[in-house]
Amino acid sequence: MPAQPDVTVVIPTCGRPHLAVRAVGSALAQTHRDLEVVVVVDGPDADTTEALAAIGDDRLRVIVLPERGRAPNARNVGARAAHGRFVALLDDDDEWLPNKIEVQLALAAGSRAEFPIVATRLINRTPRADSVMPRRLPGPGEPLSEYFTVRRGLFYGDGFIQTSTIMVPAELLRRVPFTVGLRRQQELDWALRAVREDGVELLYAEEPLVLWHQDEDRDRISLHNPYDEQLGWLRDNRHLFTPRAYAAFTLSVISSMAAPGRQGRHFRELLAEARRHGRPGTLDYLTHLQIWALPPALRARLRDLVVGRRPEPQTTDSPEPVDVA
Repeated sequence: MPAQPDVTVVIPTCGRPHLAVRAVGSALAQTHRDLEVVVVVDGPDADTTEALAAIGDDRLRVIVLPERGRAPNARNVGARAAHGRFVALLDDDDEWLPNKIEVQLALAAGSRAEFPIVATRLINRTPRADSVMPRRLPGPGEPLSEYFTVRRGLFYGDGFIQTSTIMVPAELLRRVPFTVGLRRQQELDWALRAVREDGVELLYAEEPLVLWHQDEDRDRISLHNPYDEQLGWLRDNRHLFTPRAYAAFTLSVISSMAAPGRQGRHFRELLAEARRHGRPGTLDYLTHLQIWALPPALRARLRDLVVGRRPEPQTTDSPEPVDVA
């Protein structure tokens, strides 16, 4: 392997050896082969280290942390250890299609920015349906905080960025690390801070190049609802959002975290927060209402009916994109 590969793939993992091996396999199977894969095992985990040792590819390095620090810390450790010019992030429960890195490097090469961040669309796979996200890409001059948060319909996924889609210059990722201790919205927090740096441009590949496995019977950070923590994060980072984006995020994402508690004071608190510090639109109010009025399982089924469908089986050996009605 060259002293400086084009890309370092950073995969944080803990206690899920079969998923880690699948993720590593999709990275090593990339059509662009000038890369290294750094797996950061988040605390001692003999089963995972043994499974990774059996892969037998000299492009794979494994770093075992002495204690658990969670995914943002593990990503930062991997970024500091990276030899590549770019770092591509991959969560251990996701997969890449084979040409992902090839497409991203081509987009980065066509950018005039000093620090091009290249994301991709992804295939959101649930047991019920597949859908492609984001459903649209940023418009010319559109504030990125509004692109990520303002909905054009009642369901999420219009504007979107997810960790496993991101390829970033290693220097920028070291300069703007992930926020350690943040349980939700890790990639949104990072992206909003990173795009404020000089010389940064965010680009998207048109095609979906990541399989985002949302197995609903498996514990995921994204299934946790730390309402107070996330509202505190939002308030502390109001400067990252336009008033329009602040209101939209409050009445959609934060609302969805508060709704399971069924406490009316939280419903009223979020309305007041959005109106005091943001600029909500009609759709934001409707989103807030439907989140509180409909049970989560029903909302999920309705979303699948509206934006998702089950296509022919998609694997990392089948890079054809999925069409969404």
